[in-house]
Amino acid sequence: MTDKDRLLNPTNQLFRSDSEIEEEEVKAVEGAIEQGELSLKVLMVTENMIMLRAWRGKGLIDPLHQHDDHESVATLLSGKLKMKIGDKEFIANPGDVWRHPPGVPHFSEALEECVQIEVKSPARKTWS
Repeated sequence: MTDKDRLLNPTNQLFRSDSEIEEEEVKAVEGAIEQGELSLKVLMVTENMIMLRAWRGKGLIDPLHQHDDHESVATLLSGKLKMKIGDKEFIANPGDVWRHPPGVPHFSEALEECVQIEVKSPARKTWS
């Protein structure tokens, strides 16, 4: 994916109904092939950030990867997620929050079906 492909145009709407937002199947993140089912909805894009909702099927492995051009924060809405950020390991439960600093390798495994909200800044498309 080229740098130009990673740039996203801001959403024109000030409000979006969930039923209007297309769900995308994700095959890879930062070129790392997903091992299991992952889909997302791009909820909103501004000049400086993007908000996503991701659904992970139980057993999904999001392989080790990193993002060099942005940071992200996320919260788990439902499910249970095992993750490694840098050299630290965590188990996320609903309501837990984490961040991925730029350039820090991270990995996750869905121990249950999961739904999370993630905000990236600046807005970047990292999936295909």
